[in-house]
Amino acid sequence: MSATTVRVGVLLAVAAGLVAGCSDDDKNAEKPARSPMGRTFVSTGVEGQQIPGGGPMTLTFADGKISANSGCNTADGTVDLTDGILHVGTLASTLMACPEERGQADSWQDKVLTSLPKWRIDDGTLTLTGKETTVTLLDKKLAQPDQPLIGTTWIVSTLTTPDAQIRSQTLDEVKPTLTIAADGGVSGSAGCNRMTGHATASPAANGPDVTFRIGTTKMACAPEIMEVEQAVLKALDGKTTATIDADTLILRNTNGFGLTLRAA
Repeated sequence: MSATTVRVGVLLAVAAGLVAGCSDDDKNAEKPARSPMGRTFVSTGVEGQQIPGGGPMTLTFADGKISANSGCNTADGTVDLTDGILHVGTLASTLMACPEERGQADSWQDKVLTSLPKWRIDDGTLTLTGKETTVTLLDKKLAQPDQPLIGTTWIVSTLTTPDAQIRSQTLDEVKPTLTIAADGGVSGSAGCNRMTGHATASPAANGPDVTFRIGTTKMACAPEIMEVEQAVLKALDGKTTATIDADTLILRNTNGFGLTLRAA
C-alpha cells in the first residue's frame, strides 16, 4: 500500500486528480505475485485423470524445494516458480511398494509435476494447470486445522531412526496408535503389544516437550512386527519434542528416534 500525502488548497485538488487517474489495475500490477513457498497444500479437486487410489496430493514448498505425496511415496527435489510456471528438478523418492491403485499414484504425480504446469494462488487456493490435468489445492492450515495433542488418537505412519526415516507395509498393516488423555494417561498399541503409561507436557520454543513413561503387555509377534514395535518404544522412551501441523504430529526423541503420526 502506498501512502497518500494530504495537502491543502490547490495542492489537495491536484493530488486528488492524480490519485483518481491511477486505476486499481495499475496498483495491482505493481504487486508481486504471491508465492506458495513456505506453505503446504492439499488437493481438493482434479480435472482430467484422477489420482490413482484417491490421493490426496500434498505439496510442501520450503527453501526452494518441493516435497510431494499423492498417496504412496514421497518425492523431494528443487523447484523454480519463475514466470508462474512450476519447474521441478530431479526428484528423489522413497521406495515403498503400495497396494492396488495406490501403486500408480507416483507415476501420476510425476507426470503432473514434470509437465511444466502453470501455478496460481488465490487467497488459500493453489491451482496447477497442465496440458491434461488441473489440480486445485487448499492451504493445509485451512483444509486441515491443527489437531489437539491431547485427546486425539494418533496413528504412526513413519518411523525415524538416527540413520533414516522408515515407512513399510508392516507399519501400515499394524498401525501403532497413541492417545494422551487429559490427565496425562497414555494408551495405544506399539504394533504388537498394548501400551499404557503417562505423559507430561511442558511448553517449549519449538513445540511442547512431552516426556513419556511407557509400559506394555508381553505378547510376542512376528519379527518384522517386533522390529516396528521396538522403534516405536524407543521413540516414546523419555523426553520428546512435539510438533503439530494440521493432522500430523511429529515426535522427536533426544535419543535420535522419532515418530510421524496422523490423526485418526
